[in-house]
Amino acid sequence: MTRNKTTAAARTHQATGARLDPASLPVRPGEDAWTAEEVLELQTELDAEAAELRAEITTSEEAVSGLMRDSGDGAGDDQVDAGTKNISREHELSLAANARDMLAQTERALLRIASSSFGLCESCGKAIGKARVQAFPRATLCVECKQKQERRY
Repeated sequence: MTRNKTTAAARTHQATGARLDPASLPVRPGEDAWTAEEVLELQTELDAEAAELRAEITTSEEAVSGLMRDSGDGAGDDQVDAGTKNISREHELSLAANARDMLAQTERALLRIASSSFGLCESCGKAIGKARVQAFPRATLCVECKQKQERRY
């Protein structure tokens, strides 16, 4: 059940080539405009992360597949052995799910770079802030909106 296939988001990113004018990306007052080098650096970082996450997903899914195959071999296992196998299987499933979520966020960030929505808060529509986006390229909310969101939970 490996997912080495390129997702729709990644295909769109690859097709657009992210040819957006970096200077048109939003910044907060007092911040310098984006440069082509800075945008390319973010894209390169995100592309590398996406590749790592795809490899992580493949590894986790192969481990889960192996654990599922081995689950029938435990006819003589005691409760501790069976419990350990279940915990290992759940751990690998959790790792794969987390990696898939991170991959989706990373591909979404790549799409946002290729469009005019990169750097804009999805809640209030204001600039997220260049420094925040450079530190966390998958950010979709400005600091203020993120704080409001976290207070609700």
